[in-house]
Amino acid sequence: MQLLTKFQRLYHTVRPLRFEQIAYRVLYKLFPLRHVSSDSTSFSSADWIWYGPEVVEPSFLGGNQVCFLNLSGQVQSAQDWNSPAFEKLWLYNLHYFDDLNARGSQQRTATQLALVERWIEENPAVSGNGWEPYPLSLRLVNWVKWYNRSKLNKPEIIRSIDLQAKALSKQLEYHILGNHLFANGKALVFSGCFLKGIAADKYLDSGLKILDREIPEQFLKDGGHFELSPMYHCILLWDLLELLHLAQLSGNTKLNTRVESWSDFARKGLIWLKTMLHPDGEVSFFNDSAIGIAATPQQIFVYAQSLGLFVSESVPRPLHTLSESGYSKITMPDHSLIFDHAQVGPDYLPGHAHADSLSFEWSLGLQRVFVNSGTSIYGVGAERLRQRQTAAHNTVVVNGVDSSEVWSGFRVARRAKATLESSSVSSEVVTLTASHDGYCRLSDKVVHRRSVSMMPKKLQVKDILIGRFHSAVAHFHLHPDITAVQKDDTNIMLTLPKGQVVQFKSAFGCRIIKTTWHPRFGQSVPSLKIEVQFKANELATSVTLVKV
Repeated sequence: MQLLTKFQRLYHTVRPLRFEQIAYRVLYKLFPLRHVSSDSTSFSSADWIWYGPEVVEPSFLGGNQVCFLNLSGQVQSAQDWNSPAFEKLWLYNLHYFDDLNARGSQQRTATQLALVERWIEENPAVSGNGWEPYPLSLRLVNWVKWYNRSKLNKPEIIRSIDLQAKALSKQLEYHILGNHLFANGKALVFSGCFLKGIAADKYLDSGLKILDREIPEQFLKDGGHFELSPMYHCILLWDLLELLHLAQLSGNTKLNTRVESWSDFARKGLIWLKTMLHPDGEVSFFNDSAIGIAATPQQIFVYAQSLGLFVSESVPRPLHTLSESGYSKITMPDHSLIFDHAQVGPDYLPGHAHADSLSFEWSLGLQRVFVNSGTSIYGVGAERLRQRQTAAHNTVVVNGVDSSEVWSGFRVARRAKATLESSSVSSEVVTLTASHDGYCRLSDKVVHRRSVSMMPKKLQVKDILIGRFHSAVAHFHLHPDITAVQKDDTNIMLTLPKGQVVQFKSAFGCRIIKTTWHPRFGQSVPSLKIEVQFKANELATSVTLVKV
């Protein structure tokens, strides 16, 4: 890449950042945390006991055996906590200690205690992945929830919790913001409610100050989390429910004054989640999303009800638009569609964005048919980039470039701006029309406009490219369970596992190509996609239900 092009990309990446992000990044670079120590030799904790739901799968398998992101490993020596043989995300999961509150945790107390004590001994402050603020935050919450429930009397663990909270408070992630800073605030609140003393009060006040700022910032008016990832929405909504649960269990007056406000945000978040689900009960794959990282939607709804939060069972039909988030759901008796006319995310925080503008996901009954990429990997490799690119989603690539300039692992330079232009509902058809300007950075400034129309037995998609272009390709990714047979140049028959048949028809020649789908981290499943080459500025495609 030419030097000027690299400079332009960097400029467009950095320009939307907030001043505090740049300032804190410089501060932490120049003055990294090198030392932290306890202020006292005597520590005590509150006596409330956490009894929240255990929903994640066990990851401590006995002895030194562990498993994260569908990849097993061993922690046999102090060096294994930061082993270069594993990706950083895997090592982060090792330091989270999610197993302490995973299913059947009480049957693994001996294994858990041994690893906790080893972590304290083998991870001196402030060295290694475990002392970075994000794993610090998740581990603190896990240790706090686990300690009293396990009926322990281990002052060294309480001392370590204090030390970790102190280290976290000195490196809050204002250089990243978003879900990371939220996790920091939650961890300090849990630590402040668990520990006793002046330091505990400081942790609590610091955490609440963060949450008072970030909850209204991060949860939009329609209930969606502002990073616009259904997976991260589940994570943050669960965090919010746990904060409400903590207020109940601890009886802390500072938390109780916030319960009404937190509950309002949670209710809206639950409604948003219902809208973004497929009929199979799982989340849609827009931006960084996968199954198995967050609690399942059903687990979230059950947890919310146990806390006294009840929301309507159904989403408004046939059309429900989440205006602030930029998603719409169309529901017919036999099929449903979720349409993405959203921005890439907050201007200053597009790290979990994909170049998926105007993509959609479509289900027939309980079966997903058209699916976006999903997410199986983080990091900065070629596969991570491929899964974020436009061609991995059900939308249009123009001149071989992405609708938004995704690069590296979590970077976006120039971003598409999407607009919902119109919507209409009649007794027989629901139509949405939206556009984005992501290709206006091309020399001929192309605008992509897409209309989706849903009828009881049919889906029609009309793509219009306004401007001149050299090439354009529409991508339609199929769920791995779908069988595709090409009948002629413009017709493909799709068969679902339960025998349903739909006809895919395009105005121009189409072809079936092998690809992969990524429903979980560490998982790539062979699948198919349909590609249609534009022969003019307009492309019409349709999917007709032949046999339901």
